[in-house]
Amino acid sequence: MPRNPFKTHRNKTLSYGKRVEALYEKVEQMLKRPLRFTTKRSVEAFIFLILFFAFFGLLAWKMTLPKMLNTFMQTSYHLLLETVFYIMAICVLMGAISKLLIEFGVVRLLENILKPLMKPLYNLPGVAALGALMTFMSDNPAIITLAHDRNFNRYFKKYQLVSLTNFGTAFGMGLVVIAFMTGLGYGKGALIGLVGAVVGSIVSTRIMQRMTLKAYPELDAPVDEADTGDEQQISFKSEGGVFLRFLNSLLDGGKDGVGIGLAIIPGVLCISTLVMMLTFGPSGENGEYMGVAYEGVPVITWLANKINIVFEWLFGFKSGALISFPMTALGAVGAAIGLVPRFISEGIIDNNAIAVFTAIGMCWSGFLSTHAAMLDSLGYRKLIGKAITAHAIGGLFAGIAAHWLYVLLALIF
Repeated sequence: MPRNPFKTHRNKTLSYGKRVEALYEKVEQMLKRPLRFTTKRSVEAFIFLILFFAFFGLLAWKMTLPKMLNTFMQTSYHLLLETVFYIMAICVLMGAISKLLIEFGVVRLLENILKPLMKPLYNLPGVAALGALMTFMSDNPAIITLAHDRNFNRYFKKYQLVSLTNFGTAFGMGLVVIAFMTGLGYGKGALIGLVGAVVGSIVSTRIMQRMTLKAYPELDAPVDEADTGDEQQISFKSEGGVFLRFLNSLLDGGKDGVGIGLAIIPGVLCISTLVMMLTFGPSGENGEYMGVAYEGVPVITWLANKINIVFEWLFGFKSGALISFPMTALGAVGAAIGLVPRFISEGIIDNNAIAVFTAIGMCWSGFLSTHAAMLDSLGYRKLIGKAITAHAIGGLFAGIAAHWLYVLLALIF
């Protein structure tokens, strides 16, 4: 049988772009002439337009075009006013508090308390606790700033340093997520979720280390062969008197919080709007579309309900619509928590769901959008696939652990 020229050998390490180029090369071999750049772009544009109009065309067919457009804009508008600004306010306040805790040594004190747990739980040196605290107080990229500090990374072996992307990401925006959930009246679930996130971080970090060493045994070597640098030189203390340090920390932390709040706007308005339009149905009494916010075609809910027995056993979800949160957290946890107020208004949420949301939200916290950049900055782009796989597994374990811990505590108390 002649070989199919369109069948390309799939290498899992190849990116989407490289696989497309390989396909183009096969086509060029068939045509016996090179394809022009504009031709390649036209093909990609044609495929994109088909998918784009198919997606929105089906929504418009079900909802009618005017109501679909109005719902799309109204949902984004309501999310901006009712959710984004609320999250931004939390980010500003938590940013200020975090900066104060860092400035006056509370974070370093907590680091010393947590140090003994790092080696047995994560196979990481004790100083790694500082990385977890920094990402918990702010966001995922904070771990990379530390990883480039010679006073910090000298304590790590290369495979351990790489696993910091999984370790740090598991706690990204943790303080904001917990504050948000607690502010909605679900503090108990949020604290249980924090424990679940710890479980997920252990699983993710350990799997990443094992996969890295198996593929690249040479990474079992110290990062700094010269053994230079000193942990004691890692200082976040600024210059000036106590009052000036207090005031600067308050303002600088709030400013950082504004940055985080602004950064989540595209995710909340774009991702959450699309997810909501695929999660919730019409709001009319007779199943009619009104063109108001939070309507849509509940495809995700319909599919999740078909296998909801799985999600109910793993996470305790009573409604298939709740699976939208973990799906959204893959891209941006800020967008994911933007779904929670709507779930509350629908009456489908409880402390168990909040525990699972907090665990998965912290552990995944948009890792699909940050892992690649973080590993690239460390110079280990070849490990992106392994890091994403390990962290996906860790996030699932975080949600499962949070659910069953909640069940156990409910039985005891």
